[in-house]
Amino acid sequence: MIRGDASEQARFARASAFVQARGLAAESSLAALFDASLAPADADADVIKLLRQMHESAGWVLLESTIADLPADLRWLYESDAITLDQLAELHRRLGVTTAADLAAAIDEGRLSDPGLGEGIAAAVANVLPTLRAATPRIPLGKATATIEPILARLAAQPGVSWAFPAGSLRRGEETVGDIEIVASVENPAAAIGAVLEEPGGVRSLHRSARRVHALVDRVQVGVVLPDAERAAATLLYRTGSPRHVAELRRRAHIEGLTLSSMGLFAADGTLVAASSEAAVYDRLGLPFIPPELRGGDREFAAADEGALPRLVSQGDIHGDLHMHSTWSDGRDSIEAMVHACANLGYEYMAITDHSPSSSAARNLTIEGVQKQAEEIEQIRERYPQIAIMHGCETDILPDGRLDFPDRILERFDIVLASLHERAGQAPEQLLRRYAEAMRHPLVAALTHPTNRLVPHRAGYDLDYERLFELAAATHTALEVDGAPAHLDLDGALTRKAIAAGATVIVDSDCHRADFLGRQMQLGLLMARRGWAEPRHVLNTRPLADVRAFIAAKRARR
Repeated sequence: MIRGDASEQARFARASAFVQARGLAAESSLAALFDASLAPADADADVIKLLRQMHESAGWVLLESTIADLPADLRWLYESDAITLDQLAELHRRLGVTTAADLAAAIDEGRLSDPGLGEGIAAAVANVLPTLRAATPRIPLGKATATIEPILARLAAQPGVSWAFPAGSLRRGEETVGDIEIVASVENPAAAIGAVLEEPGGVRSLHRSARRVHALVDRVQVGVVLPDAERAAATLLYRTGSPRHVAELRRRAHIEGLTLSSMGLFAADGTLVAASSEAAVYDRLGLPFIPPELRGGDREFAAADEGALPRLVSQGDIHGDLHMHSTWSDGRDSIEAMVHACANLGYEYMAITDHSPSSSAARNLTIEGVQKQAEEIEQIRERYPQIAIMHGCETDILPDGRLDFPDRILERFDIVLASLHERAGQAPEQLLRRYAEAMRHPLVAALTHPTNRLVPHRAGYDLDYERLFELAAATHTALEVDGAPAHLDLDGALTRKAIAAGATVIVDSDCHRADFLGRQMQLGLLMARRGWAEPRHVLNTRPLADVRAFIAAKRARR
């Protein structure tokens, strides 16, 4: 802790900001500033004086504080003992790297061979990089998405910003995210950086250069890269990854006499090849556009070469949301608030599906409350004729496979979803039997969040999912891809298997508050897209009449 009055603390803050802005983290780097001939022209003399005093008396205080404020990946790189403080400072200053992704790109592009960085640094960083990536705490997708939403909005509103997208594992829709990074095509990077940092009190700059800012946003580190329009698309493509996908793109670029790097697409003579979009880069490499969610580096290239890439489901395909909660169970908002939000999203239909009596939720819909809720929904229907409001429920599957609402109640709902919220100490075979009993029930239209995982804290049930998917297809029971940040269930891999088994999926928000309906639907769509889901595979891409027909067809089997 820095002692002293407010004036002294303010001087220290200015000194620390000066050090951070110039990427100075090593004692030798600070010492060079004390030579008047080397001090930057814009340096505050009072700051230089304070730095000299601290260097001479207790310089470690400044250094420790500076290291603590470094971007996390650089701090862990130093703490791994892979490189010295002097090397770290040079790496940061010369190359502007702030993340593990930056380090990987610098290795791929040979930029760590710069003599000014010192001998052996490339090998040292390459050796520790896999460990560094494994040690980096990953951020749940929902939190990462919420963190960047306001930044993307501010960038989009900034004149001269053509577009701004998340990159890396966030854009690919992975359940947990490593580096949070945004790439934006801009004419005026200084103004764009100002827009990123403008939120009062919530954003702190950790590193800033002409076309890069790395900031702490509500204790989460976010990097923003701001290339010009000619190279921005290639930069976004490179930084979206995955590493295996980029490696294959680089291989194909080499065959074409080109080089793809984090700084753009280049001809053999080093000339920048301008590209207005990622699709243009793919086209230059002889490929169709490959959606970010499919860029895992394994099967997407074979599909692209064969002309067999799917037309992935998107927001524009969604006609309605069939899973959400209100104040009748554990939702935050009233039914009308949920309806109003769904109408604003342009949905044709929606379903209120509150929890049933056996759920462990804070509040549940009781048998006595079903009729009262139906009456409330009927009144709201009169006020919102533009959207069909389905009265549904999310009923629990009990340990013996029965549902916790009796049939005389379930048959009154427009749609019934069934959930297995509690393991009840049962083995996987018993859990599968419970699911099978529920799916054979003619009133059950869909199973919600089938693995019942909690991201990132709890893995899903260890079931024979291939058998589960076969049963879903045979019983004409839909399987949910749940967009609630804690579930994201089914994930991409399981969604693809479910579709391959012939099952129908639905993509829902499982939302408990009106203002998150759109965001959680987008998260569900990310999971579905990672599972190669097309609109034809998804129930709620169909008109209301088709959804009702799907439900009625199963009920007719009673």
